[in-house]
Amino acid sequence: MLGQMQNRPLLVSSLIEHAETNHASVPIVSLTVEGEKVRTNYGELALRTRKVAQALEKLGAQHGDRIGTLAWNTHRHVEAWYGISGMGCVTHTINPRLFPEQIAYIATHAEDRFLLLDLSFVPIIEGLADQLKNIEAFIILTDKDHMPDTSLSNVLCYEELLGAENGNYDWPQFDENTAAGLCYTSGTTGNPKGVLYSHRSNVLHSFAVCFVDTLAISSKDCVLPIVPMFHANAWGMPYAATAAGAKLTLNGPHFDAETLHKLLEDEKVTMTAAVPTVWLGLLNYLEETGRRVDHLQRVTIGGAAAPRSMIEAFEVKYGVEVNHAWGMTEMSPLGTVGTLTAAGLDLPLQEQIDLKTKQGHGIYGVEMCLMDDDGNQLPRDGKTFGHLMVRGHWVISSYFKGDGGDVLDKDGWFDTGDVATIDPMGYMHITDRSKDVIKSGGEWISTIDLENAAVGHPDVAEAAVIGAYHPKWDERPLLIVVKKAGSDVAGDAILDHIRPQVAKWWMPDDVAFVDEIPHSATGKILKTALREQFKDYKLPTY
Repeated sequence: MLGQMQNRPLLVSSLIEHAETNHASVPIVSLTVEGEKVRTNYGELALRTRKVAQALEKLGAQHGDRIGTLAWNTHRHVEAWYGISGMGCVTHTINPRLFPEQIAYIATHAEDRFLLLDLSFVPIIEGLADQLKNIEAFIILTDKDHMPDTSLSNVLCYEELLGAENGNYDWPQFDENTAAGLCYTSGTTGNPKGVLYSHRSNVLHSFAVCFVDTLAISSKDCVLPIVPMFHANAWGMPYAATAAGAKLTLNGPHFDAETLHKLLEDEKVTMTAAVPTVWLGLLNYLEETGRRVDHLQRVTIGGAAAPRSMIEAFEVKYGVEVNHAWGMTEMSPLGTVGTLTAAGLDLPLQEQIDLKTKQGHGIYGVEMCLMDDDGNQLPRDGKTFGHLMVRGHWVISSYFKGDGGDVLDKDGWFDTGDVATIDPMGYMHITDRSKDVIKSGGEWISTIDLENAAVGHPDVAEAAVIGAYHPKWDERPLLIVVKKAGSDVAGDAILDHIRPQVAKWWMPDDVAFVDEIPHSATGKILKTALREQFKDYKLPTY
């Protein structure tokens, strides 16, 4: 027997329709590439998304076509995002921080028919134009007055395209499992692989983002998703803000601490999210200037492990709640969030922060388990390391065009590539990527825990740990450090700082100082490059 409830498809267009009907006057504020601050609202956004759909249809875009975007978080990018998906095409957000050859590869692999791009990225695409044979037109996300003098052919002005339309457009209805978005992995090894999100998965994910025990986005919030939309849909926050009717603030191409602080204060931002490097810059700025964040209530930190010192600074000094989060492009991306449960709230402050240094507890919609090398599930005791496996409503089933083959095991579990523990309270703690874990004398050592301990030293700007060859133990930890400007800290002082925080046999055997640590296009430490750089490094403990 089937239930007798209406079966309306979960479509991305329903989010913008809801916002237009119920929150039309709620502001959307955007810093632009042209240097302006644009103020609009959900009513205007909804109208312009329909104009995007009309304009693309007039250009010949059809259901299922992939349409690329190479853009910062701006009002125009959000308009295009909704318009493309709403009409039944696929929004392919391209990461401009990838190597140029990777941008060309994924635009071709995705078979993008059109490319919408910010002024910032016109020079990049000019250099790749001869490799982008499938692109029928380049749409510059600007107005007529700012159109560039470019060598690109078939160039169109976004504002002129929209100006020719009236917005009288009805969103089509189709199967909720239809593809809505496409985002490629960063491709640190091999070519990037495409993750094809459905309308259903994106809408369900936006529901979960709004849960109180997740990011708690509501109509009372002002949301600033500093994490770019080309990083797994800005962690779903523009969708969630629209669903909730929250004020949406967008930082465009600006990631410097001074601009972000001004935006936080001027727009009275209550909730924001970014990778740790952004927050390190903001905290340093606040420390140097003596400024405060008077309206900010919640900060979400993801993309890399947040050091304890960073969490303590926000929570204790500035009274801002930190939500440590974890996910993947393959998970849309949210998997866990470090909000405190009732049991966590009963703990003393330092033990609460202990919990917050972990990646968080599972949320409804994602299942997690730990497995050993033989596929056996491991206990949730907070001590046993295992391969972190996931499955759920917004978790990948296969990569675009079948790249990578079958990525699920017989029970539907996806191997995240992370090594983790899960404690009895359900909090998951990533100790490493499986390819980065150090195995010393047959035992695993967490490089992430060592890195976080090192970054807690006041003279350390950034730290990375890799395994260096050792004739007796196979490999031992080598700590690689970037000093803060003006510091002359010695390696022994950093090791002394770490020693009380980790097991004795985890202690790095040496410290190497470098001017900079290489990063991927998504801001993650490139340990493959570090291992190559230090492949012949001889530890003093030989």
